[in-house]
Amino acid sequence: MVNAILFIAIGFAAMELAGWWIHKYLMHGPLWMIHKTHHQPSKSFFELNDLFSLLFGSVAVVLILLGVEALDYRFWIGIGISVYGLLYFVLHDVWVHRRLKWFGKPRNPFMRGIFKAHQAHHRSNQKDDAVSFGLFLVPRKYFKRDEE
Repeated sequence: MVNAILFIAIGFAAMELAGWWIHKYLMHGPLWMIHKTHHQPSKSFFELNDLFSLLFGSVAVVLILLGVEALDYRFWIGIGISVYGLLYFVLHDVWVHRRLKWFGKPRNPFMRGIFKAHQAHHRSNQKDDAVSFGLFLVPRKYFKRDEE
């Protein structure tokens, strides 16, 4: 059980780190033609950028299928990536971008920091002007309380 929790945490953390790197150096680099749809106004529920979710989800499914028989590390890492994907969907797509109107503005300081960091990321619709590329790994300055 401890191994399972450890590998779930590893999968989750690896997804955040890999996601940060992929977002900064690939999505805002050679894959900008796909990712830019996320930085532009859209009239559709889906955008071309959603292909990245399918790719990351596929990695999780493959790991789960490879490890399901033995319930080995591959299975649990795949579960960790899946948990990350679920939280990403809820926090990023539902809550921040309001694809589904389930939640209001954040009140929790941690969630407010994530929200502010993502808003800062989207202040620019240009490939090279973006900041804050992680979902959970965001600069500390976004967690400071606003002067009200």
